[in-house]
Amino acid sequence: MTNRILDFSERPVRLSIRNGLLVVRHEGEELDAIPCSEIAAVIVSHREVVFTQAVLGELATAGASLVACDARRRPVAMLLPLESHHVQAERFTHQSRLTLPRRKRLWQQVVRAKISAQARVLEERMGTDAGLRALARRVRSGDPDNIEARAAHRYWRLVFGDPRFVRSKEEDERNHWLDYGYAVLRAMAARAICGSGLHPTFGLAHRNKANAFALADDIMEPFRPIVDRCVANSDIGPLERDAKRRLIEALAARFLVEGESRTLFDILARVAQSLAAAVTGEAQRLWIPEWLPGDRLPVERRPVGRETGLTAKEGIRRTG
Repeated sequence: MTNRILDFSERPVRLSIRNGLLVVRHEGEELDAIPCSEIAAVIVSHREVVFTQAVLGELATAGASLVACDARRRPVAMLLPLESHHVQAERFTHQSRLTLPRRKRLWQQVVRAKISAQARVLEERMGTDAGLRALARRVRSGDPDNIEARAAHRYWRLVFGDPRFVRSKEEDERNHWLDYGYAVLRAMAARAICGSGLHPTFGLAHRNKANAFALADDIMEPFRPIVDRCVANSDIGPLERDAKRRLIEALAARFLVEGESRTLFDILARVAQSLAAAVTGEAQRLWIPEWLPGDRLPVERRPVGRETGLTAKEGIRRTG
């Protein structure tokens, strides 16, 4: 199965459904018809994109997510399927009863994996991990020493080679790139969680009562550096078409994991499945593999019909 990410930000298209296909029209002309079964996520940021209710229902039935953006094209909402696994209700119950010590032990594994991934990015860019691997080994259950934040403080000063970089600085275009990339990654993580029969609201460490996707925010953490690496290796300008394409392609690429070529969709699905096993007591540890930046395989760009918006899909052939 292919996994396409569609971004509609350039023109006011109309989306509808015909025989299981997502039909894209502009000014009455049909531009494309894409099988919903091949779509992982649809990102809508153009203010005049119109879609029917059938689009929402068909995408949800196919297991795809829809991300809505605000006037500044920042992701603000997400639609996910209500039912996507045959033992979903049972797993929801297990999630609601997950003990605090168990959540803390699982979060420890997530934080260690995240800091290790940040270390790999720094090693690639600088030839040194700047001490992050040592910090990762010091993370205890629940991270009571806030090692994650300490590692982030060191990491953000180095990854862009700019000690003045501030992650929350609105006027810095790098933050716009990061926010967009993280939003796509979050949609991918949420899709994987729902596919494993878990509820995205029951988080491990992210538990803000207003956050409907807390668990997605948890399991995406070790993979944020994929976005960071893409931004660090790019010539930064406004978050426009080419910028979004670069970010989508970085997330839709294939990686060598445990000697096999895998997409991030597949990796996240396996992480979510291992989390489901941990939640139900069938396993003690999460499966969070190392992804090696230098082992990322080239992606062959393939247009999807005519120019309907940005698109990237699950890999496909190796080109080298």
